[in-house]
Amino acid sequence: MRDEALRRLHALLVRAARFQLRSAASRSQLRGECVEELATEAADDALVSILAHRGDFRGASRFVTWASKIAMFEASGAVRRRSRTRRELPLETDGWSPPELAAAGPEETLEQLEWLHALRVAIDEVLSERQRLVFVSIALNDVPIDVVAQKLDATRGAVYKTLHDARRRLRAHLELGPAETELGRAEAAARHR
Repeated sequence: MRDEALRRLHALLVRAARFQLRSAASRSQLRGECVEELATEAADDALVSILAHRGDFRGASRFVTWASKIAMFEASGAVRRRSRTRRELPLETDGWSPPELAAAGPEETLEQLEWLHALRVAIDEVLSERQRLVFVSIALNDVPIDVVAQKLDATRGAVYKTLHDARRRLRAHLELGPAETELGRAEAAARHR
């Protein structure tokens, strides 16, 4: 009897998740087979959640409504996770295209191009590999910090600190020039030894 009730509940959860995913499919790139896979995954997660929290059901609504809401929530989470995990992190500045240059005269355009070239060189020369990955992903390609943290298996705070350090190093390098930064002084001292 319990197994039959769980099977029927799971079927209900699949239908609720499928409903949520079909409405999300119109706004994203989900395909039919992907919807079915995600609906089953969301229903599985919802069933586990319902069984773990069945004591939280207060009876303020029908049980079917409460359970369906959990399945729909799990389906929405599955879509978000799917979109995050499929997003590639750019590893180099080669894939980065500079922003549109402000409409200006030839001198201003040349100055902006020189500055962008200096930034690209600084990214390649001044930043560590991890700083470069984080900076290029977040600052240049608008990848959300949470996605970068997940891809690097790091905390959001650790990624933010890496981004902060990368910006600080780039700013110092671009404002003071390579010889005036800590890194530049250390490299110059090493060459004179």
